[in-house]
Amino acid sequence: MSPAEHDEHMAQMREMHGRMLWTHFAIITLGLWCLTAPAILGYMEPGNWGAGAEQVTTERALAPLASRAAALAWSDIASGALLVVFGTLSLFWRHRWAQWGSCFTGIWLLAAPLVFWSPEPASYANDTLVGALAIAFSILVPMMPGMSMEAMHDERDIPPGWSYSPSAWSQRLPMIALAFVGFFIARYLTAYQMGHVSTVWDPFFDDGTARIITSDVSRAWPIPDAGLGAMSYLLEALSGMMGGRQRWRTMPWMVAMFGVLVIPLGAVSIFFIIIQPIVIGTWCTLCLASAAAMVFMLPYAIDEVVAMTQFLIGAKRAGQPLSRVFWHGGVIDGAGRDERPPLAIDATALDRLRDQARVLPKALILATALGIWLMFTRTIFGTDGAMADSDHLIGALVFTVSITAYAETARPLRALNMVFGAWLIVAPWVLDGGSAAADVAGIIVGALLIVLAIPRGPVVRSYAGWDRYLVW
Repeated sequence: MSPAEHDEHMAQMREMHGRMLWTHFAIITLGLWCLTAPAILGYMEPGNWGAGAEQVTTERALAPLASRAAALAWSDIASGALLVVFGTLSLFWRHRWAQWGSCFTGIWLLAAPLVFWSPEPASYANDTLVGALAIAFSILVPMMPGMSMEAMHDERDIPPGWSYSPSAWSQRLPMIALAFVGFFIARYLTAYQMGHVSTVWDPFFDDGTARIITSDVSRAWPIPDAGLGAMSYLLEALSGMMGGRQRWRTMPWMVAMFGVLVIPLGAVSIFFIIIQPIVIGTWCTLCLASAAAMVFMLPYAIDEVVAMTQFLIGAKRAGQPLSRVFWHGGVIDGAGRDERPPLAIDATALDRLRDQARVLPKALILATALGIWLMFTRTIFGTDGAMADSDHLIGALVFTVSITAYAETARPLRALNMVFGAWLIVAPWVLDGGSAAADVAGIIVGALLIVLAIPRGPVVRSYAGWDRYLVW
């Protein structure tokens, strides 16, 4: 970048900073709110504590609750003061780094009620709301000035060789909606774990939800594991909202962070589904719903990660500094632009949605149903022991792999179902706990999974160099 271009870029960034000053005043307001919240909401008053405190009758037993409430109160006071300081510094151009201070303070506010096992429901709700807004006003709305000038002014949003933008709102809105579904479910479970409510609802498995979220597996975590899930879901929703339709090349770091939040956490969600009947011996309806929301996010997230990776590889081959492109974005030759409004809902958009529904891989939809069926063979056939655990494990894996492979970019993953099907054919000969009917059904399902993994299913979009991996 020439000196003249650099000066022009900096002038534009200063102008953008000036237009976004209101976000920093909002941060200061949030800081003042958080600083005064302990006194206003009565964190230290036992009468305001949750249902768990109702079981405590002695002063000695109340002491740990009081200690946790005091720690959280001081945490909120300190966090509020930091938001005021960072928000004030962010008003000045040379201290724009302070926006990151506000962001990380917001993340701490999401975590603080979990770290201190907040006995007070209002403190958990308050910190969650203030933390989310602090993150939004510090980096989501102003989008962290630092993007390269070329990336900022180039409005092309379709990667070279692609037929659509993987960062389009039509791709991201389903993920954001699913993230909020997972967040509200996990937050409800957290309230029970922290004693804010005395009962937890489960429509199908009686006390299954309560048993699972208070099991030894859950208690092994130093913080409420449901709360950690709620925090992750909320961060996914916020990161899904950030950036425009070009963010696969303007904000690679955000796409990478979003991919890390969705893809590995999706694997963790499936792990918890797997261990429920195997380790704990029961099910949790709300846990299953929350994990399913995470799994259905996977097909949407993979496309954007693939496009971002292709962009970084292209930048590296072109001799551009990889670290600079990763953090500041860039441009790429051959990109296209979708001229439609970001959230256009017209006849063309509706026709495209219908077309997408029609080209869903029917074989993978059937494989998904078989995966669900396998997870319930202990109920259907009364299997137990190693055979029941094997069916449940394979069913969960088939469910996850099949849904992930709905994404055209992830279609090769369906080959894993062949491996799972082969094991189902072998399992009755090496594992105990089945019956004649269950063994025959398992062999049939295994053969079906192998056959269903052969057809690729329709691939109607283009993905540049990634197309060669979709041939099989």
